[in-house]
Amino acid sequence: MSEGSSESIESTETSESVETSVVINLVQQEYPAAILHTHRHRDDETIVLKREFIQLVCRLLRDHLDCRFEMFVDLTAVDYLLVETDLQQTERFEVIYHLRSLSKDHRIRLKCPVPEDDCQIPSIHMLWHAVNWYERECYDMYGIHFEGHPNLTRILMYEQFQGHPLRKDYPVDKQQPLLELNDVEERYHYGRFE
Repeated sequence: MSEGSSESIESTETSESVETSVVINLVQQEYPAAILHTHRHRDDETIVLKREFIQLVCRLLRDHLDCRFEMFVDLTAVDYLLVETDLQQTERFEVIYHLRSLSKDHRIRLKCPVPEDDCQIPSIHMLWHAVNWYERECYDMYGIHFEGHPNLTRILMYEQFQGHPLRKDYPVDKQQPLLELNDVEERYHYGRFE
């Protein structure tokens, strides 16, 4: 479906589950400027959003009685540098969210393109507590900044690590400084207490 289109997507869902068209139509109705495009692949619905709408759309999908996406499942990113794709991908990075409605037995994927020269997106940590660590991991691995995150620090790599290892332009043979854990408190913190 293209931007601005009001076509409904036919759904084969049972009456007990959320019809996909209800979810997409709800987002289109509430935030018509938010959707870049939508698509369906193997019965999974995807909404590609402008990044500035991610908080509003996630809150709507979580709280609206017709959706009730009460479960945050996953957050990751993709670096499209040097990747030829036939998708409508125009920015280098894309942040991808997976949400699930347990009460409606439905899931949805949200994608937000993020430009390389302004590598940030609003945080949604306040909507689901688990998002905190996922956003930190995405920052650590890709260097995408989550605006409003209360503790956006590395979670997998050590603080002195230089760069972001899942970026396509990260040099494979790059040597990182190895650090000794000198302080007893540091050894205990990193599980190397002897």
